[in-house]
Amino acid sequence: MEGILKTVKRRAKDDATAPSDSLPVVDVHYEGTLAENGEVFDTTHEDNSVFSFEIGEGTVIKAWDIAVKTMKVGEVATMTCKPEYAYGAAGSPPEIPPCATLIFEVELVSCRPRKGLSVESVSEEKARLEELKKQREIAAAAKEEDKRKREEAKAAAAARVQAKLEAKKGKGKKAK
Repeated sequence: MEGILKTVKRRAKDDATAPSDSLPVVDVHYEGTLAENGEVFDTTHEDNSVFSFEIGEGTVIKAWDIAVKTMKVGEVATMTCKPEYAYGAAGSPPEIPPCATLIFEVELVSCRPRKGLSVESVSEEKARLEELKKQREIAAAAKEEDKRKREEAKAAAAARVQAKLEAKKGKGKKAK
């Protein structure tokens, strides 16, 4: 095992939301135990609360930033975290001794945007970007169509010039 082992206990639905750049704030239920003796050192289950954090900001142990990012809402996973992916040589006294391997059972409850970005503004931004993409595709198609029409017009003009030249050559031959 490297620094963390994640085992899925309950899979999320296929279409469940996952953390992303636009939904980096997560809410989790969890229970943390010490691997050496199974002692619970922290849990959100006693008061049925959720713990919230933003993925990738370094506000939680390294193992959580890595593993929770791979989860989907509704998933429950067990994460076994080596000390270097948890609290390291220092531990987190008095609950977590130095060099402790930790086991967490984590349920991803929800993903949401950072403060200042509402879900509506995120979905509006996605819709705006989709609309811009469509407009670019339409403009590119129109440009391609114009180019094709110009090439057809050039070919038709060249054919008319060629036909006139052929006609003049033909008249010239008849006159002799």
